[in-house]
Amino acid sequence: MIKLSKRLQAIADMVTKGYVTADIGTDHGYIPIYLIQTGKIFRALAMDVNPGPLERAREHIQRAGLEDRIQVRLSDGFAALKQGEAECAVVAGMGGGLMLRILKEGGDRIQDMKELILQPQSEIASVRAGIRELGFEIRDEDMVKEDGKYYPLMRIVPAKEPEGSRKSQEQLQMEDMFGPVLLAKKHPVLLEWIHREKHINERILEQLPSNEKARRMEVEEKVGLLDQAVFQMNKDRKQ
Repeated sequence: MIKLSKRLQAIADMVTKGYVTADIGTDHGYIPIYLIQTGKIFRALAMDVNPGPLERAREHIQRAGLEDRIQVRLSDGFAALKQGEAECAVVAGMGGGLMLRILKEGGDRIQDMKELILQPQSEIASVRAGIRELGFEIRDEDMVKEDGKYYPLMRIVPAKEPEGSRKSQEQLQMEDMFGPVLLAKKHPVLLEWIHREKHINERILEQLPSNEKARRMEVEEKVGLLDQAVFQMNKDRKQ
């Protein structure tokens, strides 16, 4: 049986049992192979825009003897996926800007899905805000640390009502930056990441010339949000 890295394992753990899963940007095809080998799902699609990684995925799938269970498709995002063909989509291991483009271009293909598992590598706050605009809400989140890097991931589902309609802009800003479920869980890896970011930004402030007022204000605002998040998590823990 294939063994996943800590990051990929966290993604696989978030997929709902039994859901036909499309792995967008599958790379080596490890996630769909693992999900089927463990009996969590019965069928999957491995999709990638690059022929090279897709060929490696095909080889790994053949080696695992799963050609009849995993379809391999060359696809830019969701382009080669038919509407209603998958119940879950995994979109992981790419920058936040690219991820949002792929989701927006997914159109009706993603609106009918029961869930999407996202693991953006950058621009995390923009991704959280972007999925809200696309009519989705965050149902679950996790965060793992591997090889010194922090990886937040989220499970999103179609929103029953406009997400954020009953929340203040300040609350949305906090949730976009840190993750609403991660904050609610008082997630230990998130707390570790916050302390790290706070230390980094305080060092930046110490080294910034006093005449760079705009930049100083930007960093001070970020430190303030980090402090607020720590306060909120500690307060919730005491209650």
